[in-house]
Formats: sequence, C-alpha cells, structure tokens
Amino acid sequence: MANQNASSRGPILSEYANDADMAELVESFVAELPKRVEAIHSAVTQARGTDLKRLAHQLRGAAPGYGFPTIGAAAAALEDLMRQAPATAELSAFKSQIDELIDLCSRAAHR
Repeated sequence: MANQNASSRGPILSEYANDADMAELVESFVAELPKRVEAIHSAVTQARGTDLKRLAHQLRGAAPGYGFPTIGAAAAALEDLMRQAPATAELSAFKSQIDELIDLCSRAAHR
C-alpha cells in the first residue's frame, strides 16, 4: 500500500510553508487530509465512483491553493481518467492513480 512507502520518500511541504500569512490555512488543510484519504479509501472499497470523482475534483481545485500543486495534479489526472473511462469501468482500473493521490496526501506537511 502507498502509505507504507510514504515515510521513506519524505514529506511534501507546502509552497507556503514559510509564509506566516498562510500558515494557519495550510495547517488546517493538511489536518483535513487524513479525512480525505479515508473518504477516498471508503469510496474505493464501496465502489462509489461518483464519490471518488467528486473527492478528486475537490483536491484538484483546493490543493494548489494551499501550496500543494503535486496533489492537485495527481487529483486532476485521476479525475480526467475517470471522466474518459466508460461508465462501466471498475475503480480498480484507476489503482495506480488512486495510490499516487493517497501517497501524496499522506506525505503532505505544513512545516
């Protein structure tokens, strides 16, 4: 699982890590990421593709604004692939993109 490798690759710091005006906002965003990761896991295990697409869409828009463009890009890639896939596609078809997004979210740090 991606989370097992997260610590070996180190944390991802916000582009705003040294911006005192953004510190509280970034910290709040990072604090919410474990809940988002849990929601992604839940959507996958319960085969709720619509929920997974919504979660990816939210991260696509929000993450770059908090200084995490790599999370935004991974979420965008997942959302785009899901939009292009047939409605009958199994979520397992997106495993590598889901794992990458979870890994990046798990490595995000505010400092």
